[in-house]
Amino acid sequence: MASDLLSTPPPLAPPGPQGDCASWLRLIRSRRVGVSTFFRLLAEHGSAEAALDALPSIASAAGVARYTPCTHDAAARELEHGARIGATLLLHGAPDYPQALMDLDDAPPVLWALGDLSLTRRASIAMVGARNASSLGTRMAQGLATDLGNAGFTVASGLARGIDTAAHIAALPRGTIAVVAGGIDVVYPRENAKLHDDIAKDGLILSERMLGLQPQARDFPRRNRIISGLSRAVVVVEAAAKSGSLITARNALDQGRDVMAVPGHPLDARATGCNMLIRDGAILVRHAQDVLTNTGASAQLEPPPKPRAVLTAPVHPHGAAHAEILGLLGPTPVAEDQLMRDLNIDAGALSPQLTLLEMEGKIERQPGGLLTRLN
Repeated sequence: MASDLLSTPPPLAPPGPQGDCASWLRLIRSRRVGVSTFFRLLAEHGSAEAALDALPSIASAAGVARYTPCTHDAAARELEHGARIGATLLLHGAPDYPQALMDLDDAPPVLWALGDLSLTRRASIAMVGARNASSLGTRMAQGLATDLGNAGFTVASGLARGIDTAAHIAALPRGTIAVVAGGIDVVYPRENAKLHDDIAKDGLILSERMLGLQPQARDFPRRNRIISGLSRAVVVVEAAAKSGSLITARNALDQGRDVMAVPGHPLDARATGCNMLIRDGAILVRHAQDVLTNTGASAQLEPPPKPRAVLTAPVHPHGAAHAEILGLLGPTPVAEDQLMRDLNIDAGALSPQLTLLEMEGKIERQPGGLLTRLN
């Protein structure tokens, strides 16, 4: 039997009275009730409470014996947990539910929200990309997020390492939404603990998953449809040929959102996915003005560059770790002083490591203080 008890598509806008928080939560948390089943049961039975009463007989007819829906106590504990951390439960169709998600066939019936709910009422641009982002990719993400924020957009992403982190940090002063795969109170990855707290305070964290839930691999593709659904367009900064970022791009196409991509060097595997998207019709992005122009936004960006947030990297006890340096380099040349800023170390600590990597044939120095990765 499929994971959902029923498979017919949901209506686009079922009612969502906030007084039904506990029963809605019980219904969507019940075993084998997915998004489609939730909305169909709601439409057929008129309320979540009536649907819960009917669930055991429906499950029995489907061959599932001794079926028990999510209990009152389990839902009450989750609601109490949400109240303790200051979170809000948003029901599909209610006034505070993100309107951008309302046209999705698979919109989450409930969303936990932590932070500034007003951000869901602003136009959003999603930015996604590689976890093992290069120095150039990180700076591109920071620049785009800063400029799009200055133009009035909220930047949405997934709070992952690399491009997501860079976009959130740069967009935070102007507005950013992090859609997470686990509970909104679960920090993942652990190194983003401070960023998670900062976004909960000054931005917004969203998740359809249960509070306290550690994310599993299967949760990330489901999370991605919310990132793209919230947004007017999805911008992919770096992505391998098979990556979660391309799943987000496919979701965006299915949802009628624009897909945009930053081109990269053909020899850099982190650019393969972006180059493929552009080949297949995605809008090429060189700077934020390309995004604004293609989304119909009228804002014109100020020419002076704006300060960029600097991401620090782990440092080995005897100098910057070779893997960290190589991770920031690629076929496209990067200035040595830029690498120092990315790693947050001085020239005295970096220079011996570069010499060793050059002798190992891992990097090549070029005129003008530029560095490239050889393999």
